Amino acid sequence: MATADSVSLFTGLGLSEHKARETLKNAALSAQLREAATQAQQTLGSAIDKATGTLLYGVASRLRDPRRLPFLVRYVANKKIHTEAQLSAALEYVRSHPLDPIDPVDFERECGVGIEVTPEQIEAAVEVAIQRHRPQLLEERYHFNMGLLMGEARAALKWADGKMIKHEVDMQVLHLLGPKRETDLEKKPKVAKARPEETEQRAAKDAVENGEAAGQALSLMEQLRGEALKFHKPGENYKTPGYVTTAHTMELLRQHLAVTGGQVRTRFPPEPNGILHIGHAKAINFNFGYAKANNGICFLRFDDTNPEKEEARFFTAICDMVAWLGYTPYKVTYASDYFDQLYVWAVELIRRGQAYVCHQRGEELKGHNPPPSPWRDRPIEESLLLFEAMRKGKFAEGEATLRMKLVMEDGKMDPVAYRVKYTPHHRTGDTWCIYPTYDYTHCLCDSIEHITHSLCTKEFQARRSSYFWLCNALDVYCPVQWEYGRLNLHYAVVSKRKILQLVANGAVRDWDDPRLFTLTALRRRGFPPEAINNFCARVGVTVAQTTMEPHLLEACVRDVLNDTAPRAMAVLEPLQVLITSFPAAKPLDIQVPNFPADETKGSHQVPFGPIVFIERTDFKEEPEPGYKRLARGQPVGLRHTGYVIELQRVTKGPGGCVESLEVTCRKADAGEKPKAFIHWVSQPLTCEIRLYEPLFQHKNPEDPAEVPGGFLSDLNPASLRVVEAALVDCSVARAKPFDKFQFERLGYFSVDPDSHEGQLVFNRTVTLKEDPGKV
Repeated sequence: MATADSVSLFTGLGLSEHKARETLKNAALSAQLREAATQAQQTLGSAIDKATGTLLYGVASRLRDPRRLPFLVRYVANKKIHTEAQLSAALEYVRSHPLDPIDPVDFERECGVGIEVTPEQIEAAVEVAIQRHRPQLLEERYHFNMGLLMGEARAALKWADGKMIKHEVDMQVLHLLGPKRETDLEKKPKVAKARPEETEQRAAKDAVENGEAAGQALSLMEQLRGEALKFHKPGENYKTPGYVTTAHTMELLRQHLAVTGGQVRTRFPPEPNGILHIGHAKAINFNFGYAKANNGICFLRFDDTNPEKEEARFFTAICDMVAWLGYTPYKVTYASDYFDQLYVWAVELIRRGQAYVCHQRGEELKGHNPPPSPWRDRPIEESLLLFEAMRKGKFAEGEATLRMKLVMEDGKMDPVAYRVKYTPHHRTGDTWCIYPTYDYTHCLCDSIEHITHSLCTKEFQARRSSYFWLCNALDVYCPVQWEYGRLNLHYAVVSKRKILQLVANGAVRDWDDPRLFTLTALRRRGFPPEAINNFCARVGVTVAQTTMEPHLLEACVRDVLNDTAPRAMAVLEPLQVLITSFPAAKPLDIQVPNFPADETKGSHQVPFGPIVFIERTDFKEEPEPGYKRLARGQPVGLRHTGYVIELQRVTKGPGGCVESLEVTCRKADAGEKPKAFIHWVSQPLTCEIRLYEPLFQHKNPEDPAEVPGGFLSDLNPASLRVVEAALVDCSVARAKPFDKFQFERLGYFSVDPDSHEGQLVFNRTVTLKEDPGKV
């Protein structure tokens, strides 16, 4: 049909000329609207009025299953569906009932066909709504939100005409308030409203800050169980908004249910080209947690389609981290397990005219508006021969790709399905020289494994259309893709490329440097997996991207370690103290509770002799007002001993630095109670202790506005301080790597894998909670 004829047809439906021409730019919409108009004219045998035309446009623009077009057009043309509310109900009905035939009785009942709402009913419903809000209406007058009245009236009369309700609201409000006054015409001050993403992010932060410590947060399993997320039930994929159905959908879903038995199936699909980070912890908890909460299963599937960047150590580390967080995959699979089937499907896609071999170079495809491929319409047989040539290694890398014929949400046209790579694959060796892309592989692997809920982060939303399109183009089972927001932290970078730069520049030692937020780094620093899982649960499964403060994660760490890390004593800056009046001829054995708040968890023994070491900061020759620790004339207690020491003599070195103290001691109950009790060690072990601060100085080191010189210019020079000769009590002598302790008054510490026989190395995991009253 000529453009002028189409414009005339569309304006005849009530569209403006501008709207008609805009519609013509969308080939699929204009074709469906032409078909709807033609069928309506055949049904009516006369011209289409504007109200019917508006509804027909709604059918054409919102209907996803073209098979239902004649069915809905008949109802609209015959005015059995004559309101927007009825049309919305009808579209929802056909979307959720893709199986033929549709039961007309059930359809008409659900869509309000034949229900007539009288003016008297509308008048009564509006009157009830106005009476409910009368005091506020009289106070705010025409500044009141009239939409609230219309909404309540429509809720009471589901099938009423919206225009009639609005007219009745206007009339009754005018009768109540009278004509508008000058003050009614003044603009009401606007109250700044947070965007939904900001509201959601704020709620997530509040949950972490107030969370389980206040008894308010739900466990991860409670958040993910049953209807909590309003996900579809297995086999009811078609009820998901935006899900695309075909004539084969219901049969494929029946076959899917026969395989799964209605079981929830998820997958965690990392690329084995780097180490998992804190954001992946959320993905692991969500995928494995959702399956576990609903008695389902979760696959660990490696997306190993890029042999150039994959290393064996990454496969091992990813498996280790999943297990460390407490999850066991139903099965460990690889995209490469399915290379044969994926190739067969690619050939079939070409045969169906949905893919072609292209010779545009990678640089030609970059940017927002790359030129269309001149090979898009090449003959099917030609593409089949060329694809086979790609398979046999007859093209160099970059000379040929297989592309799919579709346009994605972000406007990207014809994404690549296969490319040539001559790098040997870690599992298949030199069997293949063509490898599938993420856009091609991901949905088909999900289909093969009968995944019910394909959970991925928000940036993959732009690929949802290709996900549905590809499964439907091949007539295979199509799972549902659900997107959620990423989890990020301030003062951190998690990009694989940028971590490699940090390693190359010597800013960090490796992927497991405790200053990073990779999972291996957090484990090495001493973060318990339970704390990371609790943090993910408190953040919750949000749609908006969430960027949290590190101290909120650290709070979760303290909650766990407070109950699991036994106490010990350590001195970072030792000052020797000689007790001249030591009460025994040999060292005493002191029992120290592992957990002072719960003595049922046992104790350990440490020696207490005439020479002890205290923190240098726990003594001052000239104390400032309010100082409560050891000073001349101010005794202190030694924790757990039952003794109090009092200064007698200070020994200084040539430079005037205090080298040692001489003190006397007495029983704590033999005199006035001291103002403070300090920690100490006697006959200690000499250990190395590593103290960590944030790696970056600014919250957002990757933000050019905040750090113009780039993230490498923002490194914190004080992010690591090594204490090479710290003293720790001998109760830790048998500690193994990753064992955790609370060093009293200092913080929580974990044994580093660098430890060896006779030399323990500790990482400070987190400091203790700050006490504002402590001096």
